[in-house]
Amino acid sequence: MDTYSLFREIADSWVLLLMTAFFVGVIVWAYRPGSRPAHRDSAEIPFRHENKPASDDDQSGAHFKEART
Repeated sequence: MDTYSLFREIADSWVLLLMTAFFVGVIVWAYRPGSRPAHRDSAEIPFRHENKPASDDDQSGAHFKEART
């Protein structure tokens, strides 16, 4: 058996299985219950300074730290 055929068989089976497991793992990690505050904070970034300019404290990620606690 030549090298190409061997790598092709491995890629068709095990690598496909590993990539599928990685994809499912990323989806589970993104939708885990503890990530809701971080996603909510990221979604509110465009509206954070609607009525006033940003201060120096806001640029350091203070809102993200508050959302995680």
